Amino acid sequence: MPAGDLDADVLVVGGGPVGLAAAVEARLAGLSVLVLEPRSGPVDKACGEGLMPGALTAVRRLGIDPAGHELTGIAYVDATRRAEHRFPRGTGRGVRRTVLHDALARRAAELGAEVVVGRATSVRQDAHGVVVDGLRAGHVLACDGLHSTVRRLVGLQAPVRRARGDDRRRFGLRRHYRVAPWGHLVEVHWAPHAEAYVTPVGPGLVGVAVLGPARTDLDATLDALPALARRLAGAEPDGPVRGAGPLLQRTTARTAGRVLLVGDASGYVDALTGEGLRVGLAQAAAAVTHLDDPAGYERAWVRATRDYRVLTTGLVAAATSPARRTIVPAAARLPRVYGAIVDRLAR
Repeated sequence: MPAGDLDADVLVVGGGPVGLAAAVEARLAGLSVLVLEPRSGPVDKACGEGLMPGALTAVRRLGIDPAGHELTGIAYVDATRRAEHRFPRGTGRGVRRTVLHDALARRAAELGAEVVVGRATSVRQDAHGVVVDGLRAGHVLACDGLHSTVRRLVGLQAPVRRARGDDRRRFGLRRHYRVAPWGHLVEVHWAPHAEAYVTPVGPGLVGVAVLGPARTDLDATLDALPALARRLAGAEPDGPVRGAGPLLQRTTARTAGRVLLVGDASGYVDALTGEGLRVGLAQAAAAVTHLDDPAGYERAWVRATRDYRVLTTGLVAAATSPARRTIVPAAARLPRVYGAIVDRLAR
C-alpha cells in the first residue's frame, strides 16, 4: 500500500463519545478523519452520565457545552448515614449520553470528519498504513468500547485471571426516571451487594445506574434501598433498562504498529468512580499527539490512567469484600480522606 494511497490520515473505529472526541482532536490537529460506526444517530448505552468537573472542562475544550443539570459534588449513602462532599474547584454536569453524543457528532461533522457506516471485521497493516475492511488510513484509533473487536484482532486482549470459583465480575445497568431532581449531587447508594448511582440529567429526569455482580437486578436493588425507592415512587421510567459488562478488561499493550487503543478499548477497571469519560478524553488527546510515537503514547496512557486505576482498583477490592459494609461509615467518619477522593474526581 503506497504511503500516499490513503482514504484518511486517521481512521477512528467506533463513533461513541470517545471516538467522536478523538475525531475532533484529529481534525483540530489538521488531519483528515474517517469514523467507522455501524449505528446511526445518537447511541445510548448503560452509563452513569455524570461529567465530573475535569470531564466538563475537557469537552468544552473540544468546542461543545452540552445541556444538562449542574453537579456540585458527590454523596455516599447507606441505610443510616450520608457523607457529602462538594467539588473544591468548578462544577460538573449530569448530561444524557445521547445529548453528549449528539453534541460531539455535530462538532466532528462541523470540523469535517466523515462517518462511514460499517463495523470492523478485519485489520491488516504494513509500514505505510492500516486497512480496516477496505478503508485505508495512516493510523487507526480503536475506540470501539469495552468489548473491542479491534483490540482482539490486533492481539492486545489480555485474559482476566481469577481463582477457581471466584466470580466477582461486575456489571452495569441503567434506567432513567421522569422525576424532578432533588439536588445537585451525584448520590451513591450502597445496597448489600450493589451500588446505585443517581445522576440528575435534566429538569425532569434522573438516571439511576446500578453496579454489581452477575445477575444483579435493578428493581431488586432499588427495593433494598428504601430511601431511594421513596424518591422514585410513582416516577415513570423513561426508556428501557440497559446493561453493560463484565466491566473489567485488560490489555497487553495499548499499541500494535499503527493501531492505538483509546478509551474503554484500551482497558477498563470499573465505573465505580465515574471517571471513564474523563480518562477516555485524555487518552484521545494523547493518541492524536503520539500517532507516530507508540512508546510515547504508552507513557501518556499510563500518566492519564494511573490515578484512576489505583483508586478504582482499591475501591472495587473493598466493594467486593467484607469491607464493603464499612465504606460509607468510613466516609462519614473520615471526611478528609473521603474529601480527598472526591477532590481527585473533580480534576
